[in-house]
Amino acid sequence: MPYLLLVLTTLFWSGNFVLSRGMHADIPPLALSFWRWALALLIMLVFSWRTCWRQSDIIVRERKYIIIQGLLGVTGFNSLIYLAVQTTTAVNAVLINSCTPILIALCALLINKEPLSPRQWTGILLSLSGVTLIMVGGDLGSLVELDFNRGDLLVLCAGLVWALYSVNLKSFPQDLHPFSYQTGIMIAGLIGILPFYLLELGMGYRMVVNTPTLTTIVYVAIFPSVLAFIFWNRAVRDIGATRAGSFIHLMPVFSSILAIVFLGESIELFHLQGIGLVFGGIFLATYGGVRSG
Repeated sequence: MPYLLLVLTTLFWSGNFVLSRGMHADIPPLALSFWRWALALLIMLVFSWRTCWRQSDIIVRERKYIIIQGLLGVTGFNSLIYLAVQTTTAVNAVLINSCTPILIALCALLINKEPLSPRQWTGILLSLSGVTLIMVGGDLGSLVELDFNRGDLLVLCAGLVWALYSVNLKSFPQDLHPFSYQTGIMIAGLIGILPFYLLELGMGYRMVVNTPTLTTIVYVAIFPSVLAFIFWNRAVRDIGATRAGSFIHLMPVFSSILAIVFLGESIELFHLQGIGLVFGGIFLATYGGVRSG
């Protein structure tokens, strides 16, 4: 079950990446981040308010943990990604974001003292090589032509933030219901986003309100926010951050498939080669060595 949840999570996040990149000219980054989580919170409250009310004492007790996770997973990661795609290419963004499993493994090693077997390291690097092959269109020589800029640094920072969020899930309070946790981090994250969103409005950036932008917000609120976060949190608690992190390498695979299906792009040999490397790497990292978490 956790592996199916991780596959669905990366599929939802891939849709988020493709859609938000396509709409970045109509929706400013902080506006997308704020309204995404505002709508997600409203949806979540429909299912969680009774649980939150019953667990109010536990929520107050664990408020520090919830606030930290909200600032990392909701405020930090998503806002940094949306800001990054304003100033970097999709190739650079996805390629750099694919370093996140390695960052998760390093953070788990440094913070939680979770060792990695040689087989797991091999799986991570094999999967990363598949991602790289897809993103450079089968021409590894083009790697030397990548021009890294401020947006690239923001993606790298976002990956580190997500790594810290994921590793912190090891400390998830056993008596805290997942719905209470999810609602709590959404509230904390929204409060964290609000001042930056107000600053963006003060600078004159406004969202174009039309059917495509509203559809985008509804999608990113339901699938990458509510469902993907619940799925990711559950899977990481079940199998550990390092093993779950290897599934992030599925995102470029799904992004390529979505582009082929919805944008009419053709599938090339390097797509198939890269997908094979990704799945091989995930198998090694998932089933090899020490169990994380």
